[in-house]
Amino acid sequence: MPGTVVEVELNADDFALHHTLSQTEGIEFEIERVAAHDEDRVMPFVWVSGGDIDRDEFEAVLTDDPSIDQRELLADVDDEWLYRMDWISEIETLVRILVTEEATILAATGNKNSWNLRTLFPDRDALSRTHDYCQENGITFNILTIYQLDEGRQGRYGLTEEQQEALTRAYDAGYYSIPREATADELADEFDISHQALSERLRRGHEDLVKNALIIGRGADGRE
Repeated sequence: MPGTVVEVELNADDFALHHTLSQTEGIEFEIERVAAHDEDRVMPFVWVSGGDIDRDEFEAVLTDDPSIDQRELLADVDDEWLYRMDWISEIETLVRILVTEEATILAATGNKNSWNLRTLFPDRDALSRTHDYCQENGITFNILTIYQLDEGRQGRYGLTEEQQEALTRAYDAGYYSIPREATADELADEFDISHQALSERLRRGHEDLVKNALIIGRGADGRE
């Protein structure tokens, strides 16, 4: 049975670093890597960016965060800070995902409103058990997107078959080269559609690629 990839939205107050996010304005977190070896501790590498706060002030807030046991600054690059953290509370969902179901967090971002996780589950049953666990324990677990690994990149990036075909052909023909080696009219003729129809197909394909490949949690603002 192929693995299942799902993007879910969690309320920030159901997750670690809630205290820090509630005490700072504009701060965002991005998890680069996360591991959990037992039910008491999760150890992520976390990028911190945004907000109008210097690092000393930020770390003072971190010190008072009950979800953190220890932290270590690993990098300070262009107003972004990378920390290794030990999370010890508000980690029930992560423990369920990483330890109980042996799933993998592929990407995660958080702000004061919500966290969005893209997670690879071993199968659909593991996802269902996690969803049921969160419901039973009053934890938000909103599923935004879901696909099977055997659906390939089309499933991963939310493209229709027509969008994927148009984007691939446009790339192969040199439509994105500088200078262009193919025009939209030439591509439209190949697909036997109008220039406007091709333009809309490419534009919608671009939007889906950006949303699903680069923007973790764009679904949180309600856009389709």
